[in-house]
Amino acid sequence: MFETSIHWTTFFYLLLDTIIVLIAFYISSKKPRSGIRRYLYLGFMFIVYNATGGFLPVQNFPGPFIIQYIITYGVAIALCVYIVYYLYKEYDIVILKFNLSIRNLAILSSVSFIALFLIPYFLTNSLNSARFLFTIPISIIAFIFLYIFYRRISNPINPNPFILRRNKLSVISVVSIALLPICTVFGDYQWITFTVMNIAFYSITAIEVERFLYIIENNNRMYEVFALKKKQRDESIERKIIYEDLTRREIEVVLSILSNLSYKNIARDLFIAESTVSKHASNIFKKTGVKNRREFLNRFCKKNK
Repeated sequence: MFETSIHWTTFFYLLLDTIIVLIAFYISSKKPRSGIRRYLYLGFMFIVYNATGGFLPVQNFPGPFIIQYIITYGVAIALCVYIVYYLYKEYDIVILKFNLSIRNLAILSSVSFIALFLIPYFLTNSLNSARFLFTIPISIIAFIFLYIFYRRISNPINPNPFILRRNKLSVISVVSIALLPICTVFGDYQWITFTVMNIAFYSITAIEVERFLYIIENNNRMYEVFALKKKQRDESIERKIIYEDLTRREIEVVLSILSNLSYKNIARDLFIAESTVSKHASNIFKKTGVKNRREFLNRFCKKNK
C-alpha cells in the first residue's frame, strides 16, 4: 500500500486511532478532566506505533537496515510499558510483586532487547534468530505479569457493574501485551500483530467512555459536591476553604462514601490499599471544605437521598 510495507488493516487502525485521539483532544479542550492527558499520551503512542510499524522497513531508509527494527521494536516496547503504567495508575498499583515497578519493567525490557536481540543479531546476522531469542523470554515475562495482574483484580466483593466491566477490559489490554511477542515471533504479519495491539487501545478507550458515562449516571449524587465549586470560590477569602476539581479516582471514592461503604470495602471494590482510600478521602474532605467523613456524609448524603 502506498508502495510501502503497510497493510491496509494497519492503515485503517492508524486512521481510526487518529480520529479517536482528535475527538478526545477536542473534548479535553472543552471540558478538562484529570487523567485525560494520560489517555492522550497513550493514543499518540499508538499512532506512532501504527505508523512506524506499518511503514517500516523500507528499502531507501538511510543507514543500516537494523536501525529500522530498532525504531519499530523500541516504539513497541515503550508502548507496552506505557500501557502497564496506565493500568498501574488505573488501579493505584505501585508494585505487583517481584519488584515489577514501572521503572524496573522499563529497564528489564531495554536490557533484554539489547542482550537478546541486538547482540545475537550482530553475532549471527540472522533477524529470525534474534527475534526468536528476544520474544520467547519476553513472552514468558508478559504472561507472568498477566497472571499476577489477573489475580489482583479478579473475584471482586460486590463491585458495581462499571468496575466489573473495567476489570474485564483491563485484562483484555494485558492479554494483548502478552500476545504481542508471540505474534512477532511468527513473522511480520501486520494484520494479526496490529489487530492484537490495537485491541488494547480500544479496550482502554472503552474504559474511559464507561467512566464518563458512569459519572454522568451519578451526576445527581455528585451535584451537591460539585455545587460547592462556585460557592467556595466566593467564600474562599473569608473562610479560607481550599477547593480543587476532584480527580476521577476521587469521584469514584466519593460515590462509594455516599453509598456509606467502609474504607475497607471501598479498597476491595476498587482494588487499592485501604491506606490509599484513606488518602483519597482526606483529599476529598479538604477539597470540599469538611473535616471528616461524618461531616461529609451529614452535608451531602442526606441531600442525595
